[in-house]
Amino acid sequence: MTDLPFRSAGELAAAVAAKEVSSVELLDLYLARVERFDPRVNAIVARDEEGARAAALAADRAVSRGEPLGPLHGVPVTVKDSIEVAGMRTTGGSARWGHHVSAVDAEAVTRLKDAGAIVFGKSNLPADARDWQTYNEIYGTTNNPWDPARGPGGSSGGSAAALAAGLTGLELGGDTAGSIRVPAHFCGVYGLRPSFGIVPRYGSVSGHAPGTLAEFDMAVLGPLGRHADDLALGLDVLAGASRENAPAWRLDLPAPRASTLREFRVAAWLDDPFCPVDGELVAIMQAALEAVRAEGAVVTEGAGPVGLEETVAVYRPLLMAQSGLIEPDESYAALVKLAAAEGAAGGFASDMTVRFRDWHALDERRQHSRRRWAEFFRDVDVLLCPVSPTAAIPHDHRPDPGWSVRTLRVNGADRAYGEMLTWVAPSSVNHLPAAVAPIGTTGDGLPVGVQVIAPYLHDRTAVRFAQCLAEVLGGFRRPPGF
Repeated sequence: MTDLPFRSAGELAAAVAAKEVSSVELLDLYLARVERFDPRVNAIVARDEEGARAAALAADRAVSRGEPLGPLHGVPVTVKDSIEVAGMRTTGGSARWGHHVSAVDAEAVTRLKDAGAIVFGKSNLPADARDWQTYNEIYGTTNNPWDPARGPGGSSGGSAAALAAGLTGLELGGDTAGSIRVPAHFCGVYGLRPSFGIVPRYGSVSGHAPGTLAEFDMAVLGPLGRHADDLALGLDVLAGASRENAPAWRLDLPAPRASTLREFRVAAWLDDPFCPVDGELVAIMQAALEAVRAEGAVVTEGAGPVGLEETVAVYRPLLMAQSGLIEPDESYAALVKLAAAEGAAGGFASDMTVRFRDWHALDERRQHSRRRWAEFFRDVDVLLCPVSPTAAIPHDHRPDPGWSVRTLRVNGADRAYGEMLTWVAPSSVNHLPAAVAPIGTTGDGLPVGVQVIAPYLHDRTAVRFAQCLAEVLGGFRRPPGF
């Protein structure tokens, strides 16, 4: 039973179905681990033990009656605290919504429950999901299970930390600027940023007021897990037409382009002078690439079809414009005045308050970029690249709205904190699916992940490559002490 809390979600569901363990026993196991280990981590910030226990009892009765079981039947799971769960407090990490109790489930949560999952808690995030570190004034700071002096990433940092520490069976997170991918990389777990638009986001309060229906540019919800198979399972459960589109729309994601590493056409973009990656991470990714080559895959090395500098020049102002949408009226008015003072040269405030005409021009550039990526993926199945320039970073909670104070340590030199967005930009701005797979650890024992980007709507290709990579390199490793 010692390995039970670290099994994949699919394996846990199979264990419940086979009566190896009951759903109630699994729930009790995870709750006991939360009590024992979460004080070190502070990943699970809200719980509904009563509701979860009732759901687990019902799940066990269904097993005893021989009823059809869903793919997550009886598996205790948690979700990021920017995603609504009926009857639970949902804060989005912000005091603005800190007393909100959700009346209905987010659509993605409904899909988890319909698949049989037992939602027992919420995981921590930064305020309004706007940081690559996880801390807020409501619930405090989440630590990385591999090193409590470092953060777990953000904004789905509580999600990744909870998985790494063995506190939950599966997680639902969100990603606009690497918010699934950076935590997966920092904590040594798997994560999937799905293609934009294939997982309904209704019920997300990442800066939104609860109940908001408007879509957020580039924002997605997606699964995190300890095993590559959890990404495939999570994708199957979560992806599909939204409630409004379901009467007429169907989502039929194509099968993976390849089934073994030998069959994959792989491109690798492991470093770039525009955003240098720490040499230790490059070496670990290079070793993984050699293992892929050894399996017979066709591998080419070089930059993607649109350079990082060009990509960030489109992505950053689009991201900042989206961020401006969630500013309270008073602070937004102040940004408008500051933007006027910035003038034609532009700046942080100008990006946050971009006019629609200018936003549309940026979007036009994005659409041309997307076409170039589509051409690139005619001859390539997946692109491997870093998630960030570094492994998990030390806690640094200095106020820094313009990313001008904090720094990253890369190859012994200080780099701008904002470079955290650079390597996640190609997937986000071009709406591409990207899986993150753990591939090794640094000399300091910190996890390192690699980003697997696939063509638009070829999410299964990214996931299948992550599964193949796990077969060759191994996958998740348990942090010491957990």
